[in-house]
This record gives sequence, structure tokens and C-alpha cells, in this order.
Amino acid sequence: MLGTLVNTSAVVIGSAIGLTAGTHLPSGIKIILMQALGLATTVIGLRMALEAQHVLLAIGCLLLGGVSGELLCIEQRLEGLADRLRRTLRSDSSRFVEGFVTATLLYLTGAMTIVGSIQDGTIGDPSVLLLKSLLDGVASVALASSLGIGVLFSALPVLLVQGGITLLAAQLSFLSQPVVLDAINATGGLLILGIGINLLEIGRIRVANLLPALGYAIIGALLFS
Repeated sequence: MLGTLVNTSAVVIGSAIGLTAGTHLPSGIKIILMQALGLATTVIGLRMALEAQHVLLAIGCLLLGGVSGELLCIEQRLEGLADRLRRTLRSDSSRFVEGFVTATLLYLTGAMTIVGSIQDGTIGDPSVLLLKSLLDGVASVALASSLGIGVLFSALPVLLVQGGITLLAAQLSFLSQPVVLDAINATGGLLILGIGINLLEIGRIRVANLLPALGYAIIGALLFS
């Protein structure tokens, strides 16, 4: 659990720095930080998707995942959870929901979450999650300075999801098979690309409704292998 605890702390610390610094930053700097993060996220997503060998599988899973996510209203439910959290905390942040949803998806949609959690849980190697912690901490500074306190509370899903995978790592070790990781990278890369497009405000993609694609990617990879 060391990697997850460090990752959660990095999100909290990065968000706190962003919230503190955000009040002193001109709006132009906040905008350029979000654009820089959006560009970086887009490049990372593209690289992950294009380096994978099973891109067609990822596209098929994305289509199936989108239909499933829309029927299950995943993004709406996640936004509802964020809004209930905002009301519970009596936050007056107008971008609380956007910050919570955007940060949660960004931190949990990559293969590093699964690979790092499995390595940490099975062989006690937190190195991947420690690297992810550095990336998430830097991203938290930029996100929190623009989107507000909702980014800070995305640390809770990071703790629960990564911690859960780490604790179940012995039963989930099949996720570390190369063919499965390739499918996760390809599909996760497309999802991260969607997050980048949202950050750049090019369009509005309901990325959370595409999350079932990761499940389809794992199943498809295991079947085709």
C-alpha cells in the first residue's frame, strides 16, 4: 500500500499548493497552465494508443464501452457523487464537480494505476506508483489552481481504487499479462486523449461514460490471447 499512500498524499499536497497559489495567479497564467496540461495529456494519450499493437480491439471496446456507459449514466452518477460531496462540505466552488471528475478520471484511467498497484501488492515494488505520484502531484497543482477544491477530493477515489487493486493483487495478477497490458494501454490512451481534449476545451467528451471500455479491453485481450 506504500505506493497508493504516497500517490494519495501527492494529490493532496499538489492540490493544496495549487489552491494556495491559485489565489495569487493571474487568470492568464491559470489558462496557460491548463492548456499546457491539456497538451501534455493529449500527447501521452496519443503515444499510449499508437504504441499498442491491438488498436482495433481498443476502438471496438471504446464503442461498446460508450454504449454501456451511456446506458449506465456513469458520468452523471459521478457528477452526482461530486455534487453531494460539495453540498456536504458546503463548498461554494462553482467548478467543484468539474475538478473532482476531471482529476479522478485523469489519475485512474492509465495503465500505470493497474500495473503499479499489482506490482506493489504482489512483490512489494511501489516504483511505478511512486513515478505516477510525481506526475499526479504536478498535475494537481495545475488543476487545483484552475478548477478549485474538487481536485483535492479526487484523492479519495485514488486511495480507494488503487488501494483496492493492491489488496486484491494476488487475485488480479492476470492483468499484468503483456497482451492485457497492451489492450489497457491502447484503450486507456484513447480515454486519456479524451481528457486532454476536454482540458483544451476543444469539445466536451463524456469520458466517464467510456470507462467500461477498459473492462471490455481486458476481456477481449484474454479471449483473443
